[in-house]
Amino acid sequence: MRRLLTAAATTVLLAACAQTPQGEVTARQVSLPNALPPMKAFTSSHVSRPTRSNAEIGGDFLDLSFNLETGRALPVLSRFEGPVSVTVKGNAPAVLQSDLDRLLSRLRIEAGIDVHRASPGTQASITLEVIPKARLQALVPSAACFVAPNVSSWSEYKRLRNRPETDWTRLTIRTRMAIFLPGDVSPQEMRDCLHEELAQALGPVNDMYRLSNSVFNDDNFHTILTGFDMLILRAYYAPELASGMNKAQVAARLPAILARLNPGGGTGVPALTSPTPRAWKDAIETAVGVGGSQAARRQAAERAVLLARASGWYDTRLAFSLFARGRLSLGNDSQLALASFQEAERIYRTLPGSRLQAANMGVQLAAYALSGGRADEALKIVNAHLEIVREAQNAALLATLLAIKAEALAMSGRDTEAALVRLDSLGWARYGFGSPALVAQRMQEIAAIAARGRS
Repeated sequence: MRRLLTAAATTVLLAACAQTPQGEVTARQVSLPNALPPMKAFTSSHVSRPTRSNAEIGGDFLDLSFNLETGRALPVLSRFEGPVSVTVKGNAPAVLQSDLDRLLSRLRIEAGIDVHRASPGTQASITLEVIPKARLQALVPSAACFVAPNVSSWSEYKRLRNRPETDWTRLTIRTRMAIFLPGDVSPQEMRDCLHEELAQALGPVNDMYRLSNSVFNDDNFHTILTGFDMLILRAYYAPELASGMNKAQVAARLPAILARLNPGGGTGVPALTSPTPRAWKDAIETAVGVGGSQAARRQAAERAVLLARASGWYDTRLAFSLFARGRLSLGNDSQLALASFQEAERIYRTLPGSRLQAANMGVQLAAYALSGGRADEALKIVNAHLEIVREAQNAALLATLLAIKAEALAMSGRDTEAALVRLDSLGWARYGFGSPALVAQRMQEIAAIAARGRS
């Protein structure tokens, strides 16, 4: 399940940085074209290889495959046995259909899974149903989208919800899965849901905060399947494994499987990692989840930071705690927010596979530089992160970075360059944010930040 988060990477909201005393003029109006430029879309994928040892990856595989997000254990491995077919129901826009075709192609090539569109009139293995966001969240308020076993429609899921048929712990082999995602959100939100939920329909259904380069992480930084994810799925469908195997049986076969699929990762038995304490998970989920007051979420974020430090972590969990604290401190304690982003960025820069997370810190730091009138510093920060953001195909983050760059160029008197960069930003913003109103709102927020730097 992809969680709906209020203070995470999917909501890079910078308006809080632009708050000024009542009555003060905060920004010039951004002049947007009468007709926005065409929506930009990613047409190819950067394939990254995992950098950690196979022993570590093996431990991740077992934790992902034999546990649920809730902490419940799964007794056996379950997967599809044979070709997998996918169909789409509901009002799916053309851009989602194109994104699905690209993803299916990647799964065939990178994960080696025999997955294709279902033939007309046949029962699909996986049904992707597009429904209104309000209807989805009326039933599952914390979910941006989710997958369910042994059903093929929204109506069937509602009827069988909380029954043995849809209990993941009772599943021994996969024959039918349904993915439910909202159709009235931005193209990027639909694509992000598509990647995570299709991966979980095929493979592991767990998410772990300790993972850095993966969509199997509730921090929502990675929005498309990574090289690590494809390796996990390729191992999940290795011929040496089968539905119904228990954890010990899978663990015995895993070293040879990973050595064959990822020869650069070496050999060795899976290295098991101590589970993340429930107290930290509860704190971070309160901090970034929906519901609750801002004060309660800030307190939870501070608690998560303290628990991470007390545990001696210097990894994604401490960095994400700091990020949550920083996001929740915007507009309340700007110095604490800045210090939190800076420390999180330092941690992410030291961790393999965490360049995208560092870029999410960078957008905040660039905004601070822009608000202080330090255009050269803002440009340096933005330029350092553009490549990894393009590779990660995060159009919302890319549009935001480019909008900051445009304002920094304009602040430096480079108006012609600024206009070209702004047009580039608008094209990506249409994919990342969706409606013209939301695109205009984001551009205006960043212009407000720049106005502070000019005052």
